[in-house]
Amino acid sequence: MVDRDRSNCPGRVDLVFDPVSAGTASVCPVYIGTCGYSYTEWVDSGFYPEGTRTTGMLGLYGRCFSVVELNYTWYQMARAELLSRMVEKAPPHMLFAAKLTRTMTHERADNWREQLQLYRQGIAPLGDRLVAVQIQLPPGFERSIANRNYLAALLDGLEGLPVAVEFRHVSWAIDSVFAELARRKVTLVAVDEPSLPGLFPALDVVTNPALFYVRFHGRNTNGWRSGNMQKKFNYDYSDEELQLWREKYILPMAARAGRGFVFFNNHVGAQAPRNGARLAAILAQQSKRAGK
Repeated sequence: MVDRDRSNCPGRVDLVFDPVSAGTASVCPVYIGTCGYSYTEWVDSGFYPEGTRTTGMLGLYGRCFSVVELNYTWYQMARAELLSRMVEKAPPHMLFAAKLTRTMTHERADNWREQLQLYRQGIAPLGDRLVAVQIQLPPGFERSIANRNYLAALLDGLEGLPVAVEFRHVSWAIDSVFAELARRKVTLVAVDEPSLPGLFPALDVVTNPALFYVRFHGRNTNGWRSGNMQKKFNYDYSDEELQLWREKYILPMAARAGRGFVFFNNHVGAQAPRNGARLAAILAQQSKRAGK
């Protein structure tokens, strides 16, 4: 996929890195967005104007961001007719990541191979606007032989598509896993989430030089395992936390990747788009300094 003109890509920041040896500086465009966009509470919180209907949200979202992670494809199977209409109505600069349906991750169906083919057909209208199929694995998905074989089969079934894998269990945080993802050119998702026992840690590992992928879930320790989505993702990142992520994770990954995609999942009270806009401003400041 060819990157669109930066002037038409709100929420995109080009990070410039000095060349290691003689030559031109390298540039890594980083696109920032949110996990989902059609939240009615974002009207109450002021991100969307009063009276905004869900059908008009994507166009308004596109004034601030140029990429969105589709949540609906996790809850229900992707449907080509729905995504075709979405692409037709989307701003021309809008890119999409699409979550793999939960019937292949959290609620594994007996006919998951058939589900996989239906999913591939369903997301086909996204075409070259698809930046990644995001496989979010549940916390109980430990690194057992059975689970390793299942994940390998999923990746085989998605061959030819850009894929990013998010682990929630710490047992997957080992070099052999990273090496296998690198061999397949599959992106390891970097996560920010509460520091709780058993969860996958924040890392700056790049397994696919074509792109890196980050998801900010918030650090609501008390609400994380509550089973209540409003409590789980109710978190507002401080500038200091975002700046630390820029220095410790985003810049090192951007220096080793062709593109980056960063998504905020702390959707309660429209904190995700606010934090996304702040991170874009923080990265833009760094980009100006690096480009001097």
